[in-house]
Amino acid sequence: MGTQNVQDQVRRAYATAARAASAGRTACCGPTGQAEPAPPITASYPAAELALLPEAARRASLGCGNPLLAADLRPGETVLDLGSGGGIDVLLSARRVGPTGRVYGLDLTDEMLELARRNAAEAGASNVEFRQGTIEQIPLPDRSVDVVISNCVINLSPDKPAVFAEMFRVLRPGGRVGVSDIVAEDRLTPVQRAERGDWAGCVAGALSRAEYLAGLTAAGFADPAVTFTDPIADGMHSAIIRARKPDESRPAAA
Repeated sequence: MGTQNVQDQVRRAYATAARAASAGRTACCGPTGQAEPAPPITASYPAAELALLPEAARRASLGCGNPLLAADLRPGETVLDLGSGGGIDVLLSARRVGPTGRVYGLDLTDEMLELARRNAAEAGASNVEFRQGTIEQIPLPDRSVDVVISNCVINLSPDKPAVFAEMFRVLRPGGRVGVSDIVAEDRLTPVQRAERGDWAGCVAGALSRAEYLAGLTAAGFADPAVTFTDPIADGMHSAIIRARKPDESRPAAA
């Protein structure tokens, strides 16, 4: 499937999901963004944190885990959320980095951006900013963020090497990656992955664990790690991905 076709399919699916969340229905990560009875990732977040968020942000949760478990956010940091959707991870990150920090949410879909901005206003989050764009061409300067997070979005990209290169570019030296994503076992071919789900459903475009590690390493990241968490189909798993950008100011280990 071509790049434009993939992006169009994803845009349509997530626009539908945003409209569902805005209308009081729970959005679903799937080919049509149809409503389902319960959010798919609620268990990944502490209930006390979720209770502080606008209901529409919770309903628009389309992730496959909780990237904040890997991000280890600190007060004063600048965070970028790739594919920020309804803003759940942006709003939770904003609480962690505090008033001296800043969180950017990047999304492709007009409807999701509108929903996220409404949710941020309802939550009173003044240290967040949502921008439109693709994760293959991040509209931020070089070395402008401390942490890149993402929740079940990188698998949607038709050009993952470009995504990894952009993540590396916008991170400051010593910056880090904390991502939740769908990842395949190495035994599955791309054809076998596609048999288990479509692209907009976060399955067909998933990398294998070895491909993920190789892609991060090729982009320049150090210490990449992919940890499977929950199975979602035969040979397919939710996973937490970590990596860091080397700090050029530190001498290399002997």
